[in-house]
Amino acid sequence: MRADRVIIEPVLTEKTNGMRGGDYNKYTFKVDPRSNKMQIMQAVKELFKVKPLKCNIVTVKAKPRSSRTKSGMRAGNTAPWKKAIVTLSKGETIEAIEGV
Repeated sequence: MRADRVIIEPVLTEKTNGMRGGDYNKYTFKVDPRSNKMQIMQAVKELFKVKPLKCNIVTVKAKPRSSRTKSGMRAGNTAPWKKAIVTLSKGETIEAIEGV
């Protein structure tokens, strides 16, 4: 699988922004559900030119959602997705995400 298809987008929230700074040096990505840890680490290395130390994977379950329409309430779910938390070696950053 190509590296640009493994990593879909970075996850930028308050929690993930806190994990990037300090001693953590962890970056979070939304990844292809068929990818494994080795493919994700290789894609990060290839796309961002950094050396990842380890990768943790979480499958985010679907959450119930509802919306109001003219015809009444409609219930549904969000789509499940796969999240990867990649730890980089000390002193390395991904400048595309940091905005430098």
